[in-house]
Amino acid sequence: MAVAGTSAEIRSVRLEKSRERPCNLGDYEEVLATFSWAEARAMLDGLPGGGLNIAHEAVIRHSLGERAETTALLWLGKRGERRAISYRELADEIRRFANVLRGLGVEPGDRVFVMLGRVPELYVAVLGSLLAKAVVSPLFSAFGPEPIATRLKIGRGKVLVTSPEIYRRKVAQIRGEVPDLAHVLVTGRESGDGTTALQPLLEAASDQFETPPTDPEDMALLHFTSGTTGTPKGAIHVHEAVVAHNVTGFYALDLRPGDVFWCTADPGWVTGTSYGIIAPLTNGVTNLVLEAEFDAGLWYETLEAEKVDVWYTAPTAIRMLMKAGKEALQGHDLSRLRFMASVGEPLNPEAVLWGQEAFGQPFHDNWWQTETGGIMVANYASMAVKPGSMGRPLPGIEAAIAKHLPDGGIEIVEAPMVEGELVLKTGWPSMMRGYLGEEARYRKCFVGGWYLTGDLAKRDEDGYFWFVGRADDVIKTSGHLIGPFEVESILIEHPAVAEAAVIGVPDPTAGELVKAFVALKPGHEPDEALRRSILGHARQRLGAAVAPKLIDFKANLPKTRSGKIMRRLLKARELGLPEGDLSTLESDEK
Repeated sequence: MAVAGTSAEIRSVRLEKSRERPCNLGDYEEVLATFSWAEARAMLDGLPGGGLNIAHEAVIRHSLGERAETTALLWLGKRGERRAISYRELADEIRRFANVLRGLGVEPGDRVFVMLGRVPELYVAVLGSLLAKAVVSPLFSAFGPEPIATRLKIGRGKVLVTSPEIYRRKVAQIRGEVPDLAHVLVTGRESGDGTTALQPLLEAASDQFETPPTDPEDMALLHFTSGTTGTPKGAIHVHEAVVAHNVTGFYALDLRPGDVFWCTADPGWVTGTSYGIIAPLTNGVTNLVLEAEFDAGLWYETLEAEKVDVWYTAPTAIRMLMKAGKEALQGHDLSRLRFMASVGEPLNPEAVLWGQEAFGQPFHDNWWQTETGGIMVANYASMAVKPGSMGRPLPGIEAAIAKHLPDGGIEIVEAPMVEGELVLKTGWPSMMRGYLGEEARYRKCFVGGWYLTGDLAKRDEDGYFWFVGRADDVIKTSGHLIGPFEVESILIEHPAVAEAAVIGVPDPTAGELVKAFVALKPGHEPDEALRRSILGHARQRLGAAVAPKLIDFKANLPKTRSGKIMRRLLKARELGLPEGDLSTLESDEK
């Protein structure tokens, strides 16, 4: 049953910013009709004999052409350091790293894990490993010992690149659990305790390294994604993924020559690799890297001082900026900022509208997964934004809404605004090629040539997709199917609410009741009057059938280290169920 009061119905307003220059994606329908992956591949150089190597496309080819002296990485250290690295200089650095790996006996296909903060060595290690045809697995530097050991064991890591501090605090104690780990390279000049200093090796290495023959289907990246139970899954991506990285940066993020681009995601996550390293570099722009953690004032100063053109960030960060208030933005000249996008979890309509109010332009939400490797559905610079919508599929991506059939098949739903599972026609370049060592788990993701995303969504009459929730997050109450996202979006419109998460709890009459967990903005205290005010606001906007019946106030909501609110953890704790894999848990308030 469709739910009344969806975000599409509540927020029919469309937002648009006037453009001085044409966008990369001009006429959407025309591009859709003429697009081919072969033409997208032709945007890249390729290697002799039809080969394709991510590092070659991201760095080497630019270092040999007109962009050689263009700044590839603009690094801002947390202690005020500043380093601009040209494409030519970056090419030399990654060739040296590739030679270091060769000297250590690293063969094509061997796994190199990189666990560093946002420092230049991270980018050199990732790209140098890809150049040498090693398989790269980035790890978030805030992981604890157990998540590190689990991923190294699953991935059979041969080399780990990290810092001396991270090694001492987190890796030394689990070194004996990972017998495949032959080398630990630590940044700087000091080594010890079974590690090797990286800097002397780089200085001694040659900056000459010919890109080896690389088959587009050669394994390139191993990204881990957590499930609700069991061990993390290692999603396999190949060098051909660079075709999607490049063209989605061009169309979805509107990257253009001369741009300064800032992706705030840490490279320990798939967004920070695909769009914090690869896509900006293949598009030849300047990739801004800020080492310091989130600070509203610092972020605004960075946007202004570095004249950022395109900004890609996360809903959690946007909500934190909203929480800081528009006062923090006052006095900053952000006229250079042309395009703002968001990813990580669905962006609430209120946040989209706040972007228009605070910056004079909306945030453009987009949707993809670790398994898809790149952006699949997006709001584009050339198209009106429907706040709360994921947008429309990328050229070359066929997305649909499907219903599951009793025989295990699926039926594609053509009618608009019918809830079902979002599915993607297989065949795009960055589609995962497997879960490492888990073929059966991988096969369950596909039915009849479609990839099953596990996300429930709707498609409106204009072809925009609307996120409803993960299939296991949807709440069934009194015959209604309620997606938590639309309820959460209304809750954060209340002036006292900073963040919200919604789950279903068992009820003998209704089946489930909608329960909300709410974190408040500064200056608001949880009490019964505020509880009634929030409940009343939700009932007025959503109707009694959809609005929460129960509210718990929390100082913080449990989130992954990439900023996603963990509804399933809230539900597990509420119902006394197993909590599952907590390796990505960051903030928590039990």
